[in-house]
Amino acid sequence: MCSICGMFGTGAEENAVGRMNALMERRGPDQSGTFHSGAVTFGHNRLAVIDPAGGAQPMTVEYGGKRYTIVYNGEIYNTPELNAELRSAGIQFRTHADTETVLWSYVLWGDACPEKLNGIFAFAIYDEAERRLFVCRDRLGVKPFYYAWADGVFLFASEIKSLLAYPGIRPEVDRDGLWELLFLTPVTMLESGTFRQIRKLLPGECGYVDEGGGELHRHLYWSLQPRPFGDTRAQALETVRGLMTDAVRRQMVSDVPLCTLLSGGLDSSVVTAVAADYCRERGEVLSTYSFEYQGNRENFKKSLFQPESDDLYAAWLAKELGTDHTVLTATSEQVCDALKPAVNARDLPGQADIDSSLLYFCGRIKERHTVALSGECSDEIFGGYPWFYRPEMLERPFFPWLHEPMARISLFDPALARPEEGYEVVSAKYQAFLQRVERIPEDTDEMYRSRVATQLSVWFFMQSLLERKDRMSMYSALEVRVPFADHRIIEYVYNVPWGLKFENGVEKSLLRHAMTGWLPDRVLFRKKSPYPKTHDPRYEELTRAGLLAVLNDPSSRLHDLIDRKKLQEVLDGGDFTWFGQLMSRPQLYAWLIQLEHWLREYKVQLV
Repeated sequence: MCSICGMFGTGAEENAVGRMNALMERRGPDQSGTFHSGAVTFGHNRLAVIDPAGGAQPMTVEYGGKRYTIVYNGEIYNTPELNAELRSAGIQFRTHADTETVLWSYVLWGDACPEKLNGIFAFAIYDEAERRLFVCRDRLGVKPFYYAWADGVFLFASEIKSLLAYPGIRPEVDRDGLWELLFLTPVTMLESGTFRQIRKLLPGECGYVDEGGGELHRHLYWSLQPRPFGDTRAQALETVRGLMTDAVRRQMVSDVPLCTLLSGGLDSSVVTAVAADYCRERGEVLSTYSFEYQGNRENFKKSLFQPESDDLYAAWLAKELGTDHTVLTATSEQVCDALKPAVNARDLPGQADIDSSLLYFCGRIKERHTVALSGECSDEIFGGYPWFYRPEMLERPFFPWLHEPMARISLFDPALARPEEGYEVVSAKYQAFLQRVERIPEDTDEMYRSRVATQLSVWFFMQSLLERKDRMSMYSALEVRVPFADHRIIEYVYNVPWGLKFENGVEKSLLRHAMTGWLPDRVLFRKKSPYPKTHDPRYEELTRAGLLAVLNDPSSRLHDLIDRKKLQEVLDGGDFTWFGQLMSRPQLYAWLIQLEHWLREYKVQLV
């Protein structure tokens, strides 16, 4: 994995790319490089995973007297098949890096090259003969691609901070950005970069900019399509099993130490079981990690959303699978200390301790490993969230995971936040998205609801999880791969009848039955458990004290934003949840600390 950045257009400030690139060195500490030719300048920081000696970037090739240069961030999992096809067309490779595979794919297949790629990626290619820049992002948005325009120059980067370093890109947040923060964060709208001038290339989107053209011509090369389903139950189980095991095994390729993240829940256990089997075939032992918090065992309280703790399951399964297992434990102080660095990693106030704890754990994993496989994206694809099987949650006029949309924004000055107007605007965007979900004649009402729930989950909820995983891991130069995000899996599962996904009222039944034999029933049919959070009361004490320190600081940016009377009700012990069930009162305190840090550190201007 890596960072990419660049600019394209006459009048571009070439030296700015060096500053942009330097801000993302944590993503790629192994090698940095730049490229300049005419109107284009590229910057790249490399985390060497495949062919450490030969995969330096930016990379240039010549073909038919024409030159092509790429900056690329990602991993391509069907590289062997693509290379065989390219060699049959006469291409001779200089390296074993998949960067070269992507570049030659563009040389031979042009704008159609993304359709050939199975992987996670974001890249830009300068086509010197055509004097144009081609840009692309993977189908499910695992890898980031932000862009902006300034004075007729097209700019792009892996992270927001890099774009903000360019003269002419100002840290301005307009009304839509503010409503996004106060209603939706850590979720963002599909194209939004929160800052007024910054946008995101959509998942499954590519495009090009002509020199002097002043416009990004974009198109979707991939989207989720509804199709009739003709397989039997047995065929569906066999197909899912085959796709799942193939996805994991493809993602085990690495020239640096690799591990898996094992929570003890279904998703990470499936990934780990297949990965452990792959390692055994090679005479190796898989390394696994699980996360815990100091004080959790003594203070854990079960709920409908989190009926039991993960820690015992992870250790038990690791022993069953024969992995080299490590339990990483974070104290409340360590989780708090990472709140501000987590904002620096994400460039936004994100998911409070869910971000900061992951940031801490990734730093610990990096001490021994450079690549990790994780279980993200299963719930969005196989139907693991309550809004998949509770129709009333989709009947509300707002995003289903926000059961109290006004909770957080009501803590802010109403003259500034204008919550009623904001609710109408954000709700209208939500309703407009729902209208885009296609229905085919074969769909029952139940099946159509599952399509709506999937589309919402994949393009909103899942994007926030992928952004968190990318930013928190890459801040420590740790590459995290997500086998469930293989587009072949979601293309197939999207069209499997809901009755097979929710058989006998059990969420993710399709995945559970497909992976029978890979896992013990104790784990295979265990109820879903979310990413763990701290239950230590010490954490709330620390975040409350930290927030009070902010509020007592006369120079605090929050003074101009917050409704102190409303917030005081929460500080006095009032009930408060604002995002699913993970984000409650301690997380609100932490998020407000993050918000204050972000406003100061990024010199945010509300316009």
